[in-house]
Amino acid sequence: MQEPARNRSVNNEALIPGFAPSDPTDGRERLEWRSKYSEPGAKCGIWFEAAYLAVLLLGIPIAIVISWLEYPKDWFGLCDQKYKPIMKYSIAWLSGSLGGTLFDVKWLYHSVARQFWHLDRQLWRFFTPHISGGLAFVTIALISSPIFRLFDRQAVESLASIVSVAFLVGYFSDNALAKLREIAENIFGTNRAKEEHKGGPKADSNCLRTKEKDHKARDATAVNPSPSSIEVNDIEDRNTGPN
Repeated sequence: MQEPARNRSVNNEALIPGFAPSDPTDGRERLEWRSKYSEPGAKCGIWFEAAYLAVLLLGIPIAIVISWLEYPKDWFGLCDQKYKPIMKYSIAWLSGSLGGTLFDVKWLYHSVARQFWHLDRQLWRFFTPHISGGLAFVTIALISSPIFRLFDRQAVESLASIVSVAFLVGYFSDNALAKLREIAENIFGTNRAKEEHKGGPKADSNCLRTKEKDHKARDATAVNPSPSSIEVNDIEDRNTGPN
């Protein structure tokens, strides 16, 4: 996912790739330190999002440690056989959420510094960590599943492997979704409706033109029969003739 950025001049609206690496000044002059967000609503929204992401950033690692220490097993009275898969997929979800949270925090402070922050992207920032967690959970389940056999199941047997894979899936969730889509198309085939949609109006218009040509040809044959058909009819009339 590409991130927006601006040139050194604040008034210049041309976009350049990257954030701070390409322009560490954030489009400001020297000693220009005051915030560009002077309205109370904007400040409140920015600090609320920052607090929300800070809670996730601190709470998710703590939840991972709690799951790893097997405290939930004692809380719910679970045996080792039942708690092992619960811990595996819980840590996968939490690690993916951690990756999504870090990406979200990076996007937040860059968008604020570059003056691209706005309320319409607030829902995206709220739900990105949870979408990343769910995507990481499904990815670990697919790798562990014996149905598809697309991945090496041993790659997610250790706790470190689960955390690493799930974190990368959560942080690069857009790339992970694109890869999962390719896998789904290879397994289940391309959607037929999608192929018809790709044909679009051209395919429909060609079909209509073909049908119109067929109808015109039939009408012309009925109105002006061919000479060969007339000769055949005359021969048959002479052969049958009056009795």
